[in-house]
Amino acid sequence: MNKAKYTIAFLFLVAVVAFAQGPPKEAGNVREPELRELVKLDPTIKLDIRYATRNNFLGRPVYKEARAFLQKPAAEALVRVHQKLKEKGYGIVVHDGYRPWSVTKIFWDVTPADKKIFVADPSQGSRHNRGCAVDLSMYELKTGKIVQMPSEYDEMTERAHINYACGTPEAKHLREMLRSAMESEGFAVYEPEWWHYDYKDWKEYPIQNIPFSKIK
Repeated sequence: MNKAKYTIAFLFLVAVVAFAQGPPKEAGNVREPELRELVKLDPTIKLDIRYATRNNFLGRPVYKEARAFLQKPAAEALVRVHQKLKEKGYGIVVHDGYRPWSVTKIFWDVTPADKKIFVADPSQGSRHNRGCAVDLSMYELKTGKIVQMPSEYDEMTERAHINYACGTPEAKHLREMLRSAMESEGFAVYEPEWWHYDYKDWKEYPIQNIPFSKIK
């Protein structure tokens, strides 16, 4: 078996084990999930769902559909961020939103120990699993092109940190523009990743493992 086939076989096995184990059980969640598809709330939000393609750190798709969801309050807040950025000539491009727990388990199992800061521990669940985290960047309204940030999306290096001092002045300016707009609507950045934002009410939602195709 060549390396590529071995990798695919290993990831498939990890996925099977993850589905069998299921997400951790929690007590105290008070809100019923209300996942909303972002482009149905505002079709001018762009999608670049890397995990539905081979263009990601795994090198293979883990989603069968290129779709993005958030819990209703977070989704509505993100639409408001999008409208604020439009006033400055930019729009939101979403790389990921709600993520089934089994995918978080795959990420954890295949990520080296020295890079674990960039993935969530499945024993605790991810804020993506709760539908209250979004990975995003911006695009220019005039050209439709995704802007250049200090690092690439999902880049597991120091350049991804929200306080990384190097990079071009323009890239840092855009990074801060995004951060300001997101914070104004109740999102907080995950500092090691400039693209990752958590919505303020994430603790109130349960960890979910439902595939996109079964979200009503």
